[in-house]
Amino acid sequence: GLWEMAITTAYDPLVRMALVPRLMEARGLDAAPLIISKLQQVGDDEAIAILKIIEKDEIEHVKIGNYWFNYLCNERKICPISQFKALLNQYGRRQVKPPFAYDSRFKAGFTESEMAVLEAVAQLNL
Repeated sequence: GLWEMAITTAYDPLVRMALVPRLMEARGLDAAPLIISKLQQVGDDEAIAILKIIEKDEIEHVKIGNYWFNYLCNERKICPISQFKALLNQYGRRQVKPPFAYDSRFKAGFTESEMAVLEAVAQLNL
């Protein structure tokens, strides 16, 4: 899915930044707490430590995508919230699924308004 989205969004860096790091890679942020919880149940501390390193790296990847998405929106005088919602609905609505890792997404630069957009789009998928 990540590679397909990269190909689909190759025509515009703003669209790519909206959807590859902020949608596809951010799904890894959402999955990490669930996987860590399951690993805790079986006592796999080594795998948990590795996953926490990956999660930290992924937060940085998403943070970079957030930075460039917002930079390009500002440069083009486009509202980032409206643009993100429109692009999610156009290209990535099916990938928007709760639960969302709010803490990790906030560390990666998501705002309350963007999380509300994700929640609203996720409701369309139910």
